[in-house]
Amino acid sequence: MTDPHMLDAVGLLCPLPVLKARKRLAALSSGDEITVQADDPAAIVDIPHFCAEAGHTLVSSDLDGPVHVYVIRKG
Repeated sequence: MTDPHMLDAVGLLCPLPVLKARKRLAALSSGDEITVQADDPAAIVDIPHFCAEAGHTLVSSDLDGPVHVYVIRKG
């Protein structure tokens, strides 16, 4: 079973990481957090912008080698 609080978007290109994060967040309750892993360079801009526009909180953004790890709290 897939962890609803973890999204592996490594290898996916814009706009797929954001679209998949949006879909996964829709199934969660307000205040829940999801961790998104992505290596698409556009995600550096797209994920924070998506959070701001959709009313979610970008809790953290870290680099783990070539992969960015984002923690998003559902608004």
